[in-house]
Amino acid sequence: MGTTGQIPGSIPGRMLDALILGGPAMWAIALLSVLSLALILWKIWDLLAAGAWSGGAHTQAAIEAWSRGDIDAAEARLSGRRSLRAQLARAAMSALRDPQLHRDGAEAETARVARALLARARSGLRGLELAVVIGPLLGLLGTVAGMIAAFRALQEAGVQADPATLAGGIWEALLTTAAGMAVAIPAQIALSGFDAVVDRLRHDMEDAATRIFARAPKSEAAKALEERPRAAAE
Repeated sequence: MGTTGQIPGSIPGRMLDALILGGPAMWAIALLSVLSLALILWKIWDLLAAGAWSGGAHTQAAIEAWSRGDIDAAEARLSGRRSLRAQLARAAMSALRDPQLHRDGAEAETARVARALLARARSGLRGLELAVVIGPLLGLLGTVAGMIAAFRALQEAGVQADPATLAGGIWEALLTTAAGMAVAIPAQIALSGFDAVVDRLRHDMEDAATRIFARAPKSEAAKALEERPRAAAE
């Protein structure tokens, strides 16, 4: 096909023609679009496996049992649960029950686990951020290269230049800009959505850890220390 703007009727034909007209930049954008789509689909699956949209009902029930002092029921609720909320709650309860850790140490250990879980929840988002930035830049690069080629052809044609030829070269160059934005916009939407989900997870995990530490059942040693002043007074 020439530069007259004629585009084949079939969708595969149009896509192939756009790739050919756009040059190397368009091929790079096409590869970026495939990688971005694969990353978005993988991230949806990853967050589903992490229980991002589960609501945390089992974790809430475990915390209620923990608050009542029913540690066995709390652990049973969390047993086998792979959601990030459940993992954080299980880590907080284990840290509080560890005789080698005082309260500050238990809080530090819980915070360490929370950071690791949130880092896992954010895995892959850097790739989407890169797609959002690189997509338009690749499109702009292709457009600039196309415009340079179009004006060079105009200069070589001299006074016999055909304005239609120049117009065709310009719109072909602009294809890469449109393609770059077509990749960046969905990637930005997906990235914003995933960020919102991770922020929600972070809030829920902070809330769960706070409730677990605030409502921790007292150990036998703590109860004994409280009973000593009473016994002395009697």
